[in-house]
Amino acid sequence: MRLVSFDAGSGPRAALLREGRIYDIWGAAFAAGRGSDRTIEAILEGGLLSEVASVESEGVPVEGVDLLPPVTRPGKILCIGLNYRSHAEEQGVEAPEAPTFFAKFANALAAPGAAVTLPRGSEKVDYEAEVAFVIGDRCKEVSEADAMEHVAGYTLLNDLSARDWQFKTPQWMPGKVFDGSAPCGPALVTSDEAGPHDAIEIELRLNGEVMQSASTAELIHSVPSLVAQLSSLMTLEPGDVVSTGTPAGVGASRDPRVWLSDGDEIEISSPQLGVLQTRIAAHA
Repeated sequence: MRLVSFDAGSGPRAALLREGRIYDIWGAAFAAGRGSDRTIEAILEGGLLSEVASVESEGVPVEGVDLLPPVTRPGKILCIGLNYRSHAEEQGVEAPEAPTFFAKFANALAAPGAAVTLPRGSEKVDYEAEVAFVIGDRCKEVSEADAMEHVAGYTLLNDLSARDWQFKTPQWMPGKVFDGSAPCGPALVTSDEAGPHDAIEIELRLNGEVMQSASTAELIHSVPSLVAQLSSLMTLEPGDVVSTGTPAGVGASRDPRVWLSDGDEIEISSPQLGVLQTRIAAHA
């Protein structure tokens, strides 16, 4: 199952995506008692994912709908650094024994197809193709063996990074939190449809040229391992987004280096998760 979010005029609304068309899921029985909150987050918080079904209708083509990030108000956006051995090697560092992580915030989210404005004061903005997973229910101190029971599904995320800001301090976050620095989508693909957690493929193209290509089979800390380790440090909530890290090929490690500029087109694609497109715009 693939769930998307769109602006219904009164706020974000979840819908089912199937074969290029969007279908309403809010039939009378399912919508009862949901009030005005008809988001993916509400579905997860209510434990309703297994109840989602399309209304008998023809739906509408997805091309005519302005999508939002699948989860529009996550309580946490946790990003894992140096989680592909190839990326750690190109950075010249040892693969971390424990997950290296940092946070982004809701201001960083950008919709599929959005134009992201380069931040003022940075001349070194980079791309990072990532697979993110979404937590399905409240959980704490989860075992690795039980971890996948708490994963609702997956989406694509571009961890846009202002490298000059990122390395001004020992903490990376200054370069990670600018507005629009987390394009996300196009859909939340449930775990049963996405397939094995260690077989999700991603590829990033910049202006048509392949820059990154990998699979989650190459993760140092797997999805179940991340759920277990993160939930040992904090309570994870439904709708929390965890982005699993980027493989080799980032612009900062190339010779010559590649920095994003006005008009650049980024496409992250996955046979399992779809296509996330982002356009880069110059700062005003």
